[in-house]
Amino acid sequence: MSSSVQLFRDQKYHELKAQCIQQRRLFEDPEFPASDGSLFYQSAPPRKVEWKRPKDLCEDPHLFVNGISSHDLHQGIVGNCWFVAACSCLALRRCLWQQVIPDFKEQEWDHKNPEKYAGIFRFRFWCFGEWTEVVVDDLLPTVNGELIYCHSNVKNEFWSALLEKAYAKLAGSYEALDGGSAADAIVDFTGAVAESIDLVQGKYGAIISEQMKLFEDLMKVHRRGGLISCFIAASSGHASEAETEMGLIVGHAYSVTAIRKVRLGERLVFSFKAEKLFMIRLRNPWGNKEWNGAWSDNSEEWKKVSDSERKSLGLTLENDGEFWMTFEDWCKNFTDVDICRIVNTSYFSIHKTWEKEMMNGAWTKDSEPLLNRSGGCFDNRETFLQNPQYTFDVKKGEDKVLVSLQQEDRRKYKKEGKGDSITIGFEIFKVEDNRSYRLHKLTVQERVATSQYINTRTVFLKRILQQGRYVLIPTTYHPGIVTKFILRLFTDVPSKLKELNADKPKMTCWSLLCGYPRRVIQIKIHSAEGLQKQDRSGGADPYVLIKCENQSVRSPVQHNTTSPVFNTQVIFYKKNIDSPVMIQVWNSNILCDQFLGQAVLAASPSDPPEQQTLQLRGRGGWEAAEVPGHIIIKVFSSDDLAEL
Repeated sequence: MSSSVQLFRDQKYHELKAQCIQQRRLFEDPEFPASDGSLFYQSAPPRKVEWKRPKDLCEDPHLFVNGISSHDLHQGIVGNCWFVAACSCLALRRCLWQQVIPDFKEQEWDHKNPEKYAGIFRFRFWCFGEWTEVVVDDLLPTVNGELIYCHSNVKNEFWSALLEKAYAKLAGSYEALDGGSAADAIVDFTGAVAESIDLVQGKYGAIISEQMKLFEDLMKVHRRGGLISCFIAASSGHASEAETEMGLIVGHAYSVTAIRKVRLGERLVFSFKAEKLFMIRLRNPWGNKEWNGAWSDNSEEWKKVSDSERKSLGLTLENDGEFWMTFEDWCKNFTDVDICRIVNTSYFSIHKTWEKEMMNGAWTKDSEPLLNRSGGCFDNRETFLQNPQYTFDVKKGEDKVLVSLQQEDRRKYKKEGKGDSITIGFEIFKVEDNRSYRLHKLTVQERVATSQYINTRTVFLKRILQQGRYVLIPTTYHPGIVTKFILRLFTDVPSKLKELNADKPKMTCWSLLCGYPRRVIQIKIHSAEGLQKQDRSGGADPYVLIKCENQSVRSPVQHNTTSPVFNTQVIFYKKNIDSPVMIQVWNSNILCDQFLGQAVLAASPSDPPEQQTLQLRGRGGWEAAEVPGHIIIKVFSSDDLAEL
């Protein structure tokens, strides 16, 4: 965790606690008072709510009773089963919940020294890229002496009720927590990277190969400390909170508590006609109501498994809302899964380590097109490039890239009727290897990835990208929408993620002495063909070197071919419009690279934008002798430096 922690509403826990102990009073939070305004922003309370402290609800209150467990929690009257599911997931990982509940032993009731208790607690949430500490008092909403929101199944345990109160304070009210997402809460608890998968759309219930890929992915995420929850979306066939024939509750977030690939012994192979079982264990936040299909707690399948085999699976047989299913049944019965990856950035780990980059950004509106940063999605061709733009490099031949785009939490705007998440997404383009200014027109660039566009807080994409430079453009779906976002990028090697702010080279005093660019030129070298053979096997290891004035860009080497595909893009800002651009083809050798030929371009704005095939020539100008091979290119140029 980052050493710097922000204080929500600038409340300092230790100072407030010390004041209360000195004045011999219990803390009452002026920032989140025990009133209806903290409960609701539009609904009226169903019954008279009384705010009571734990000491008024039981004789021996504790933060934890016998430690923390995913079985500790029960949902209250507010529709926040997703919050309970997220807490259940959090309780599975000690290293994670200790970030959320810091110094938990110091916060625990000390019954030997009651004068040290001040009725104040603190919790930490990952808010928009920063850990934020939220202070609360211990006054909890009750009806008829019973807690009405999230609570423990042990009457004198209060960690979940107090955590929920801190989370409600962050959101503005308890009602603002109605109808949220488990993935969002897990991200707020951990700083994880969230991915949502539609199991129906992806046909995971029908396509076994996709099912197995997902199983391996989820098992890896779970093994590496990630948190997973799932639900059945309400539809015309099933209303929310209805129970399906198989005992599952529609619209409820279930937490995944285990994923196992079980190898069966000889006896069980005979019984089940399979060598392996792919199993998943879930928990319903209601604490009861379980799956009643195959492998449910009292099913025929378990009767074939011995006690020792059950023990190795960690099977529970109480009606505590936890149950096992086969992965195939899970894919067929649930519609959505939220995966929260704890992306490993530690250099001292046996698992894969990722390089992380994070940028804070915003979509802002301006009537001047070059200053506007809210151009909408790719469908808005006229304004699409009027969005924030970020460049990053893939340094390896290919690299797996994880991208997370997260908009600000809008729950705090629910009181103003603007609490819904905005539809967001992003595009990734492979661009010129030396681009360092904003894109103004899409010409030679290659659109390589598009995220889904969805009105969730986070949009996630996983892609394998080839070596080169890329521009990532986060957008709202509709143009003209203003809000903040954070962009996180994970790669195998450092990617140098940075925002492109300038439209063209800056005019400086030095420019007056040395000259300022007068023309911008974009070139895409698609491929070459018919190159001279360079080795006994009849191949070559060619690359291209593109030169303009004192600038040069070199492509990666293409191995063992005389017809290489380069797909290399470059952009130059040229001071002297008469100086030519040279595209040279070289053969890579261990000792000394060998010149294979070149093409010389004037690169004028009047040149045709179509693909051109140019004859390679020897050293010298346009009139040099022809040599074997052609090069296939596209060229665009303009005397308006902010056109390309």
